[in-house]
Amino acid sequence: MWNKRRRGFTLVEMIIAMVIISVGLAGVLSVLSRTAVTSTDPMIAKQMTAIADGMMEEIQLKPFLAGPGGLPANGCNRSSFDDVDDYNGYGGASGIPVCNIDGSPGPAGYTVRVQVVNGAGGILSGGIPASDTRQITVTVQNGGNSYQLVGWRSNFGGA
Repeated sequence: MWNKRRRGFTLVEMIIAMVIISVGLAGVLSVLSRTAVTSTDPMIAKQMTAIADGMMEEIQLKPFLAGPGGLPANGCNRSSFDDVDDYNGYGGASGIPVCNIDGSPGPAGYTVRVQVVNGAGGILSGGIPASDTRQITVTVQNGGNSYQLVGWRSNFGGA
C-alpha cells in the first residue's frame, strides 16, 4: 500500500542528486584550477610594472634631440645616452637583462626591450609634425609573463 503521508527521497532520487552536484562541483573546480594556474604572481607583475615605469621615466626625461651619440643599442651601460632616440632598439629582439643606468645589474630574471618610433598618426599627431613626436614602447619579460608600457614624447620646446 501506498501512504501519502510518507515524505522523503527515494534511492534513485538521491543518486541523481549526487550526480548533478558532482558534475557542477567538478566544473567549478576546473575553472578555479585553470584560473590559479594562469594567473600571474602579483609580486612579479608589480616588479615588471616598476621596471617598465622606471625605464619609461628615464627615457622621457632625456632631451628630444641632442645630436649624435649614445652607445650601441644593446649595451647595458646607458650613461652616455643623451636623447630619446638613443634608446631605440635597446635590448634587441629578445631583450637584455635589466640593469641600472650605470651598468650595474638589476633584478635577476627580467629582460627589457625598448622601441622608439616616429609618432605619425598617433594620439599626438593633431597639429604636431610626425618628426616632432616619438612613441616609446617598453616591454619587460619574466619567464612567460610580459608587460608592455607605451608612452609618448614630443619636441614641445622646438629644440
